[in-house]
Amino acid sequence: MRLLISFIVFCVLIFPNFGNAENSGNKWNFYTGMFDFSDDGKKSNLFGIQHINVDLYRETSFGTLQPVTGAFLTADNAKYVYTGFQIPKKNGSFTFTPSFTPGLYDEGDGKDLGHVIEFKTEIQISYEISNQSEIGLSYNHISNASLGDKNPGANSYMFNFIKNF
Repeated sequence: MRLLISFIVFCVLIFPNFGNAENSGNKWNFYTGMFDFSDDGKKSNLFGIQHINVDLYRETSFGTLQPVTGAFLTADNAKYVYTGFQIPKKNGSFTFTPSFTPGLYDEGDGKDLGHVIEFKTEIQISYEISNQSEIGLSYNHISNASLGDKNPGANSYMFNFIKNF
């Protein structure tokens, strides 16, 4: 918990509000957590960043699709770079956000997921702490959809700090 609080304070101090952040169309999600928490042998701390362009969207029967692009790095030097979409559903101060983001994975000294192409599905619940900031909790699963000879997958959880810029 101390790490999460330090992380949020760091983000608030390093990334001050430039101009009118409410109308900028840019959100950044800074997150940290545990990569593959369900595999005792290969679980690892992770840190990531994700850009959300709220101005570039498409209305669908599922809701508002927003593009997302991001990357994370684990303590074992595994890397994942991705782009895809999310569908935020706001209810008062809470937002429920499922997302789908295909990407490229490099295992570094971490877990071998079986292929360089991986698919990340994620759910996030966030709480609006101000009109420019949210805190949240998310869970994701990364899988290669059997593109490789093996498909062990990875389950991760993260603590999120989302800020409008």
